[in-house]
Amino acid sequence: MLPNQLTTASFAAYPAEARALAATHLERLQQLPLAFVPLLLRELIVYDYKFPMERRDLDRQLRYLASLDAEAFRQVLAPFAGLRLAADLEKVDWVDNPAVFTEQLSAHLWTTHQIDAFRAAAVDYVAKATAAFPNEPTPTHRLGLAALGQGVKTNDYKLFRKLRPQGTYYTNVRAENGVQTLLQIVAKRAQAHPAPYSHWYIDGGAPLPAPEGLTQVSYGGLSTARAALQSRMQKIYEASVFDPEAFRTTLAQTKPGEIGLNTEQDPALSRYQLSVLTEGSGTQVFATTFVQWAVREALRRAEPLTLFARFAPRQREKQMNELLAETLHKPELDPQGSLVDADMAAYYHWLNQQRLPGAEKSAFLVWFEDHGEAVAIAPGIERGKTSESPVSLAELAGRLV
Repeated sequence: MLPNQLTTASFAAYPAEARALAATHLERLQQLPLAFVPLLLRELIVYDYKFPMERRDLDRQLRYLASLDAEAFRQVLAPFAGLRLAADLEKVDWVDNPAVFTEQLSAHLWTTHQIDAFRAAAVDYVAKATAAFPNEPTPTHRLGLAALGQGVKTNDYKLFRKLRPQGTYYTNVRAENGVQTLLQIVAKRAQAHPAPYSHWYIDGGAPLPAPEGLTQVSYGGLSTARAALQSRMQKIYEASVFDPEAFRTTLAQTKPGEIGLNTEQDPALSRYQLSVLTEGSGTQVFATTFVQWAVREALRRAEPLTLFARFAPRQREKQMNELLAETLHKPELDPQGSLVDADMAAYYHWLNQQRLPGAEKSAFLVWFEDHGEAVAIAPGIERGKTSESPVSLAELAGRLV
């Protein structure tokens, strides 16, 4: 099938909002090159389950394509139209399974040495669409908060070595009720700037009660879904012949309801939780990995104004089949190893936050839970400095709000 053969009936299997959007832009979809249109459909087919910022990005692309006159349209899509595609790609059901087509297209572009040209075309296309319909300014600066080291009594590992050059390292932080203090800050920002999925609390253990207005995700809260998924994974690992491709396909084809996720109450959040558990490596069995991936995906997809990540001890590393079996019972925890993991994950948290619009105004705070160490990063805070002066966590965080 080729794009010019698309009709409204082609999208019968799409969810309601995606189907309506496809019908509205059908004429443009019919004109897109085969190397491009499935990439757009991969986002469109899950439109009903996307966060507002993801919808904004897809809506912008469709508006941009619709705004182009015939010559400008030809010029923008020319690099994609010029790619040499294998005839077999036309036989793939790229309408109902655009993700499968995308994987095969990627493999084809790599083997034919066209991947660099494709990437350059994609970067140029996104830049032009964004310039034509730029993002609206955020109502306030972004704030990232991270608490790590839960359960660690003594520590000789040098914390925050990646983050210290970016801000001020505090060695004498008073932090009574520190986690609650940080939660209250997130809650106040949610009250001041209410918007769906704009303020997040992600926990690697059992979550604390969160105030209204926060999107809450936790490793402990997804224990039932993780157990169901781990059971599926374990059966594949214990098969007489382990097929990595079949394993990956099984995870990719898992539906939220199949592992106990509620799709009716919040479809966007349940799909996000599913993606964290099925697309992340180790998110099913390692609490620290779960938080790191959940933070990455929340920042990339929802672009929140506030995100508080609290790391909890993960289980000790073992063979995967042992991990899958042990997690269903009481795993052996590794607080010190988890501290090292979380330290690097907090650095990635800051890096991913810096990739979002308004990075020059953003702020970040990482704290060694129940200890006196923290790093604060913000425009008004000195870089590469160490402060031994006493300061409360509430006062330090207040400087960033």
